Amino acid sequence: HDFSGAWAAFDPYLLRVIRFTLWQAALSTLLSAIPALFVARALSRHPRFFGRAFILQIFAVPLALPAIVAALGILALYGRAGYFAGVLALIGGGSWPGIYGLSGILVAHVFFNLPLATRLFLEALQTIPADQWRLASQLGMAARPAFRLIEWPTLRAALPGVAGLVFMLCITSFTIVLTLGGGPAATTLEVGIYQALRFDFDPARAVTLTLLQIALTFIVVLALTRLGANVVGDTNLPVAQRRYLSVHRSETWLNALLIILALLFVVGPMAATVMAGLGADLGRLAGEATVRQATLTSVVLAFLSALLSVMLSLALTMARRALALNRRAGAKTLL
Repeated sequence: HDFSGAWAAFDPYLLRVIRFTLWQAALSTLLSAIPALFVARALSRHPRFFGRAFILQIFAVPLALPAIVAALGILALYGRAGYFAGVLALIGGGSWPGIYGLSGILVAHVFFNLPLATRLFLEALQTIPADQWRLASQLGMAARPAFRLIEWPTLRAALPGVAGLVFMLCITSFTIVLTLGGGPAATTLEVGIYQALRFDFDPARAVTLTLLQIALTFIVVLALTRLGANVVGDTNLPVAQRRYLSVHRSETWLNALLIILALLFVVGPMAATVMAGLGADLGRLAGEATVRQATLTSVVLAFLSALLSVMLSLALTMARRALALNRRAGAKTLL
């Protein structure tokens, strides 16, 4: 295939796809990382907040939720026939604008990435030594200076890694964009690859788009490496260390409001999906051969994928440990 010809033929198309891919990823990252920073700070400042452990568990659910399920839940909640549209119609507020297009993509990406970013920021905050809080309490430091001098340096160090991770996830998003994009105007590189192979049968364009996506993700990874970002986190978040600063009542209410709003935003699509599922004829669906076959296929693929992932991870870990031991043995020999 003549790839230079493919590039020349689809140059305007490629530019439009790249521009939309970067634009939606940047907006999704901004709308996910900035609120997550404040939600994580609120959770960190209130380690005994009612249901805190449960909230963190809920925030872990989107990580394992299939994208198509989340998209259907978002449609059931925010779509033209969704719950909000019904409420707006009941109060005579006019027609609901709908969710397809860039707005739907952003809502779905924030649904997935806000909980992830919150957990990563919260983990970073929990690395702050208790001695710093004790010293701040002895100095009578208020909440705002404590944020500027203690919390913000930690959050600022974690921000590039968290934002970069979210940005890469949004660049490679496929199911969300395909389901909620609403048309060719909302085409990302991932969707463009699918369209080139599925509908146009144009391998040259598919390869070009693939190389562009690899280049973009490589640039992001390289930038994160230069910044020294670390996005490796522990999903088993411990309870925050004891704090020694008193929190003003108004700040307590504001933090509680932030936590509750974030929780409602995450729980909403999941609850809408459950309610829609309860209204379906589950008995009839369970009796269909195609449903049983799809369920069996999903379970088998999930089991084999998990088994292969664990085996490869163990092999890589053992190989890394062996290399480290050999390096230490070689250093001792030289000494």
